[in-house]
Amino acid sequence: MSDTLASLRRKIDGAADLESVVRSMKALAAASIGQYEKSVLALADYYHNIELGLVVCLRNRQRTTDEQSRGAGTTTGTINAIVFGSDQGLVGQFNDVMADFAAKTLEALPGEKKVWAVGDRVQARLTDAGLPPVGQFSVPTSVNAITSLVGRILMQIPTLDNKGKAIPLYLFHNHPTSGAVYEPVSQRLLPVDEKAALRLTRMPWPTKSLPEVIGCPESTLRSLVREFLFVSIYKACAESLASENASRLSAMQRAEKNIDELVDDLNQTFRRLRQSSIDEELFEVLSGYESLSKGMST
Repeated sequence: MSDTLASLRRKIDGAADLESVVRSMKALAAASIGQYEKSVLALADYYHNIELGLVVCLRNRQRTTDEQSRGAGTTTGTINAIVFGSDQGLVGQFNDVMADFAAKTLEALPGEKKVWAVGDRVQARLTDAGLPPVGQFSVPTSVNAITSLVGRILMQIPTLDNKGKAIPLYLFHNHPTSGAVYEPVSQRLLPVDEKAALRLTRMPWPTKSLPEVIGCPESTLRSLVREFLFVSIYKACAESLASENASRLSAMQRAEKNIDELVDDLNQTFRRLRQSSIDEELFEVLSGYESLSKGMST
């Protein structure tokens, strides 16, 4: 009985230690969600300014709807895709959902697919789904590290073919919705599709002054497109990290609940066994007393 009580006490102490670790990870995940969401909000004004610059360039080029449709038409060439996942575990179905979504979306597109994975774990899931990545990047561990990651992505992934035409580029990442809920989303960055181009050309200018491109329009447009790619990938990475930490927070909340239930069960078992041990000791004392009393009376 004493060995059993000692074993239960060790289990209870171990569960308490594990619960403290889970609470620390939960607090860290909650704090991380906040910083990544703030980084996305901080991009809003800059992203809007880039869109305004594209408005001017696209209007000055006077691209027709037919030209936009040809630029955004179906391609039988190479399709590049960036899939954001995680390097670490304890995120539930985060990587599985992302890999399945990317595989199904790309399967419907014609042409050769070249996939770059951001995260070791999503790389393995993509390989299992029949999309072995041609390259892999490590997931940033902080907001400050996102910039260097985006720079490496833009340096390694080609955006133009031998004829100078844009190679289709897709982004896949998990997007936070509310609380610990997220959903997989995709975005085509290159070439700019018809809907996006029309939306840009029809955006109202914020002032009454007529905008004008100073310098070479083509060079300005290329610079704005590079900035558009940078901000879009940065935003996707930050949203993916926020979703990852939201998933981890949800997993830690479930783990904490399970640990609490386990500790309650262990404590109840411990108290029941201890009471049984006390009852046995009292019974032995009473039995001994009765035996002594009978011996003395005879």
